[in-house]
Amino acid sequence: MIRTIVLDSSPLSLLCHPNPNPHAIDCQNWATSLQLAGHRIIVAEIADYEVRRELIRARRDRAIRLLDGLHRQFEYRPLSTSQLLHAAEMWAHVRQLGLPTAGSDSLDADVILAAQSLSLNDPNVVVATSNPAHLSRFVSADLWQNIPAT
Repeated sequence: MIRTIVLDSSPLSLLCHPNPNPHAIDCQNWATSLQLAGHRIIVAEIADYEVRRELIRARRDRAIRLLDGLHRQFEYRPLSTSQLLHAAEMWAHVRQLGLPTAGSDSLDADVILAAQSLSLNDPNVVVATSNPAHLSRFVSADLWQNIPAT
């Protein structure tokens, strides 16, 4: 089964690490195996934003260039107005249920990433992350290490 894997900021940051540690190397090998197996890998604009802002702050120019390269290696998906409107609805709904996914002043990138993933209308979509708890309230999400290439 071919899957659509949407990268959260945690694996995305590991994939653009210019001097990879063992954890980053594992993530890079994982992404390569997914790609070789024919899976669709998506860099969501909100995840790019989360990673990029920190790389800019830390003046990590080489990592920024690697992040830019991931836009060409994988599929880059910009945000749309309808995705943001859906994210706002989801954010409000979980708050009304008393199940917030972030602080009340937070942008809450997780809910935006979930809305962007859901907009793909793909029953095989999964968000690859290091913390699936909040995301899995909205969309299929798992630790990136648990998403097999086969």
